[in-house]
Formats: sequence, structure tokens, C-alpha cells
Amino acid sequence: MRISSRATRISIAALLAALAAGPVASQSQSSSAKNLTVERIFSEPSLSGNLTEGIEWAPDGKRFSYLAADAGTTVEIWTMDAAAGERKVLVNAETLKSVAQPEKEKAIQATGLGRVEAQNYQWSPDGQSLLFVGSNSLVLLGLATGKWKPLVSSQDEISDPKFSPDSKWVSFVRGANLWVANTASGGEARPLTTGGSEEVLKGQLDWVYPEELDCRTAYWWSPDSSKIAYYQMDERPVTRYPLMDMSSPVGAMQYTRYPQAGEANPIVRVGVVRVAGGEAKESSGPASVTPETRWMDTGSNTDVYMPRVDWLRDSQHVAIQRLNRAQNRLDLLFADAVTGASRMILTQTDKYWININDDLYFFADGKRFLWSSEQTGFRHYYIYDLSGKQVEQLTSGDWGITGTGGVGPGAAGHPAVDEKRGYVYFTSNKDDVIENQVYRVSLRDKSITQITHGAGTHDVSIAPDASAFVDTFSTAMTPPRQDLYRTDGTRVAVINENKVAELAEYRLSPVEFLTVSADDGTKLYAEIIKPPDFNAAKKYPVLISAYGGPQVQAVRNAWGAPLWDEMMAEKGYIVFSLDNRGSYNRGRAFEAPIYHHFGKIELEDQLSGVKYLESLPYVDGSRIGIWGWSFGGFMTLYALANAPEVFKAGVSVAPVSDWRLYDTIYTERYMGRPQDNSEGYGHSSPVNQAVNLKAKLMMAHGTGDDNVHFANTSEMLNELIASGRYATELMIFPGRGHPIGDHAATVLLFERIAQFVSDNL
Repeated sequence: MRISSRATRISIAALLAALAAGPVASQSQSSSAKNLTVERIFSEPSLSGNLTEGIEWAPDGKRFSYLAADAGTTVEIWTMDAAAGERKVLVNAETLKSVAQPEKEKAIQATGLGRVEAQNYQWSPDGQSLLFVGSNSLVLLGLATGKWKPLVSSQDEISDPKFSPDSKWVSFVRGANLWVANTASGGEARPLTTGGSEEVLKGQLDWVYPEELDCRTAYWWSPDSSKIAYYQMDERPVTRYPLMDMSSPVGAMQYTRYPQAGEANPIVRVGVVRVAGGEAKESSGPASVTPETRWMDTGSNTDVYMPRVDWLRDSQHVAIQRLNRAQNRLDLLFADAVTGASRMILTQTDKYWININDDLYFFADGKRFLWSSEQTGFRHYYIYDLSGKQVEQLTSGDWGITGTGGVGPGAAGHPAVDEKRGYVYFTSNKDDVIENQVYRVSLRDKSITQITHGAGTHDVSIAPDASAFVDTFSTAMTPPRQDLYRTDGTRVAVINENKVAELAEYRLSPVEFLTVSADDGTKLYAEIIKPPDFNAAKKYPVLISAYGGPQVQAVRNAWGAPLWDEMMAEKGYIVFSLDNRGSYNRGRAFEAPIYHHFGKIELEDQLSGVKYLESLPYVDGSRIGIWGWSFGGFMTLYALANAPEVFKAGVSVAPVSDWRLYDTIYTERYMGRPQDNSEGYGHSSPVNQAVNLKAKLMMAHGTGDDNVHFANTSEMLNELIASGRYATELMIFPGRGHPIGDHAATVLLFERIAQFVSDNL
């Protein structure tokens, strides 16, 4: 379940890391070691250390830039040479401080315009300048001259700025419309679309597309910089969901467009507008000399999704991926950017659902493209010609590609393809399920070479020319570090070793990995943290940390086990986590059993974990608790209601209690529409089993949660009241969102969870 405050998938570990500090590691067992506290875990300096921020590859791939700060607050932008690892200043502190344009300071203060920040910058494609982004202003810095050029200044918020491929334009979204500004003249910005509003977004994403389809933008430049393709998102059919500010004395209300399962989605279409000329006009008739939006033909059925849009190399055709509402058929269309006429290139179908990816890449020869599919049960690369005929399958086997390996030539997130040397780079857990390594496959003979080494998890950003990469590497016992490598696997330089000396002062236990067999023999991966003074002759209570949802792999050899879990281990609990069927990166057969019924298979697998725990002589089977956040909160409620004799206590934070209340794209992907699967929704929603609850229950939720609405907790409470039960403890956080992320609320919440577990286990 991609129930998160960001367009990134969230496990309990990732959520805690986002909240403040992050996970644990060190094997110091000194008798004089300090004990962890909630206050220390969620306070600065972070016990996860600090990674180098602002890493951006220069367009030629010969260096990358990054933010560097001294012991105080002075920030500079430095570069590191990709070949030798040499560092030097690119933009010094004095230059960065001058970005506010002192002579315009009074005007800025008078108008309330936002100031740009050093942390938010991007390279121009020609490598000659940097664009600095403020909330409502854009400023260019010429790298050769060191001079600033104000580009855009506005009272209104600006979002999603981009350079055109030729560096002559900067585009951005303002007032739900698409705008451009000329970088040479620095003149007034002008709109390419008109009529945008809260109801009709033009070039701007809504809530559900980035949340559930991982869309990062709503518009795309053509390679020749002459045109822009963009989404128009008609939000008028979508429910305006109210979020009440309960701390307001007058009951202030905010609204968000939120389509709940079975309800109407936004109507999305793809338009193309030319950049040259005056203000855009919309037309469904013949193309004219003046700029106009030409709508691409994506079919008469508007109850579909358009999850990805790309340009072909010729700048004359737009590649549009069209996904049906059931999300089990994906069509790739090529549309003529001038006429809008489209043709079907290929169709992919699945018995269950299709996972969207960013693996489309058009080769420089203009004749072939790279595509990935899970049609064999695991995600692999294929090469097609432009007619849609499969030329060859590039990778194969009972393992899957987990990521693109960074950025290739083109848009962020696309495959890193080195056409000159004949390689495609990717990440995978092919050799160990709980790891992530970088590999490359040869375009000549399909041979696969592992590039990164060392047991653990490698997250990489590959240079545009695929000659080098930045590797962020961690294990379950060591915080992430950053290094620069050549793509032959040779390390060039250490970027940031990120040693956290303070960790050695605590009694931290190792994260142990193991496997458990499900009832049908399926191998399930799990991890366990024992108390630092563990004694096999004693009996320990167990706290199960659950997530369990699709598109998340929680059990990984990565810096991910929360320090709070380590704190609970210090207090005498065994902390246990297991990836049940339905979770990610194990292939389609491992994911699919949850289809049309959330909770059942997941709980069966979690109970296999409980059975394993109860077989251990040092586990007290009468004192097993479970807790989780988001999908993990749902799993906690479902487990307590459907296995009431197993768990003594549970903590559910921001849970879905009724799947009819969650959004269309996520919920229907796995559950179908409630109109078509009423029985499945009924069995999958803990509100319908509240009467079975026996364990002690704590619930917590933010009233301003725009992701998993507070209505989920409210409904659950009503059902508990109706059945003569109630949450032992209820924590409501006025105005907080899904993460409940401010320091005071975070500390209070985790202190109360720890106390609740202590009181009831």
C-alpha cells in the first residue's frame, strides 16, 4: 500500500526514518553503554548521520555537484570530478548569498515574494548555468560569469520548473497553467495554456496520480525543444473531500480532490503545445500557424489512466501508456504530435494487475525501444522495433529487475543505457532477495555482470554518459555511506563515509535475518532483534512490527530497522518483522495471492511467523503483540480481529479500517471496485470484524491526514462502541498529516506506544 506522505513507498522503517532519525546499528555491548530514549532517537544530530545533499550530475557526466556546509550554516556548491574524484568549489558562499539581489531586497520584502534557496537548484542541459528555485521565483546563475539573472518573480506559487533540452527556455507551472520564460532575454514569462484552475489542471499533477502511479511531472519537453506534451486533468468529477481543522475555533475546512474506491476519477487527456509564438489556444480542428493545444487521440473511453508519457527521438511522436481502470491491460500508443492521430504499438495484459514502471527508452537509431514486462512472472527487459514487434528478450530468469539504476540520457528515472559501449544498467536482488545490487547486461551477447559488491543495499545515481555512478550503500548494521564509482566497479573516491560515532555508546543488538515457511511451503523472509543482554534460558515477550502491503519490501539488508525497535529490544522485547505474500520484489506469484482480498493471506503468513516464534524456547507465546502504521495499521486491526486468541495487544497508527474509504487507483488495483467485489471488501475491512476484538488496542491518527483519512479511525471506533468494546488508548493529533511528523507529536506518540506495550505485554 503506497500510503505515504510522499511519492515514495513507505515501510514502517522508512516512515520512522522520514519522521526524524532512522534505524540502528552497531554491535557494542559494553556494560557502561547508554540506553536509547525516544527523545534522543527523534532529536538532532541524527543517529543515522547525515548524507551529502544536493547531488546532481552535470549534463556531460564528467562531474557532479553537491552542497557543502562548514561547521556553521554557510553553504557552498562543490563539484567532484568523475574520473579522478577531485573536488573544487563551483559556487562559493558569497555568490550564493547574493542570490537575493540586494538592490531588490526592499521590493522583495514589500511584495512578500519568496527567496530562492541554494538547496533547490538544477543544471542547464548545456552545462552553462544553474537554475535556483524559490516558492515563487526563479533565478539563473551563469557559471562562466558568476552573475545572477532574475528569470521569474511572482506573487503566485511556482512549481515543477524545467529547462528545455536546448537550455533556451525554462518552463514551470503557475495557477494550474503551463508557462515558459526565455533564458536569454530574461523577459516576462508567458502562458502556454489558459483556463487552468483547481477544477482543471494543465501541466500540474493532482493528488492521486503522484501518490499511486509515481508520476513526478505532468509535462514533457520534446527533444528538439519545440513542443511540450502535458496532462490536462479534469478534476470536476472527483469528490471534494473535506478535511476539518479541529484546532480552529470556527471549524475551518480544507478540501482535496480525493477519489474513493468505486468513485469517479479525474478525466485525463494528453495535449501538445508548441512553444514558439504567442499565448496558446485550444482547438480540435486543423492545426493553425498560432500556438494551440493539439489533443492526442487516446480513445473514446475516458475512464482510464495515462500513467506515463514520453517523446520519441524524432520529436514528432508522443508515446502514451494507457491503463484500463481495472489495471490489467496496458497499451502503448504512438501519437502524431501535429495531428493527434495515434496507433497501437503493443498491449500487455495480466490476470491480476500490471505494475507501472519507468523502463521505456528509445534508442538513438530511431528504430528500437527498450521495454520491461513481468509476463514471465518476473520483470525483465525486452527490445522492440517501432512497429511493436519484439526483437529480443534481453534478460531472463527467476529473478526480477528492481530499478533502473539511476538516470540515462533523457528524463529522470529512465534506464541508464550506454549505447556507445553496449550496456543497460539496472538494480536487482537476483542473487540475494534481501539485497539490492547494480548489474549491467550486454546489448551484444546478453551477458550479465554484477557491478557493485558487498552484502547490503546499493541505491545508485548513474551519470548521464553512464561512465560513473554515485553509490549510497548501507546494511542493516551500518548507516548509509556515499561513494563515487566507475561503471566497471572501480571506486574512485569516498564522498561521505558517514560514520556515526555515537552509535557505539548504545547497547544495540544485531539484526538477524531468517526464513520461515508458509503453510504451503513458500519461503518467507524475516528479521529479528533480540535484547542486548539476551539469555536463551529466559522467556521474552514479542513485538511484531508489521507492514505487509504490496509494493513494499520491509525485510532488507539495509539501514532500515528503527532505533525505536532497538529501544524496545533494550526494554526486554524481541522485535520481529516478516514479509508476507503480497509484498514486493519476489515476483508475480508471490504478489498475486492477495488479489481481491486484503488481509487473509497476509495474516496467514504472519501467523506462520508467530508459529515459528512460539517454537523458540525463549519466546513467551502468551505475550505477543503487533503494531504498524498505514497498511501496517490495517494489518494490526485485521490481525487482532481475525486472530483474537493469538495477540495480547496491538497498536494501530493511521490505519485503513474500511477499504471503501481509500483511493481508487491503489485500492482497485488489488481489490477491484466495491461495486464488483462487495464480499471481498466486506471480508477485508476490519470495521466488519470489530466484534471479535479481544486484545488491548491503542489507536492513533492525525485529523489532517489527506492520505488515510481520519474517517477510518472514526468508523472503527464506532464499530467498537457498537460491539461494547473500545480502544484502550486513543491518541488524536489535531491537524497532523499521515506521518504525524513534528517533533513534539512524534516524541509523545512513540513514548505512549512504548508505555502501552509495557503496560500490556
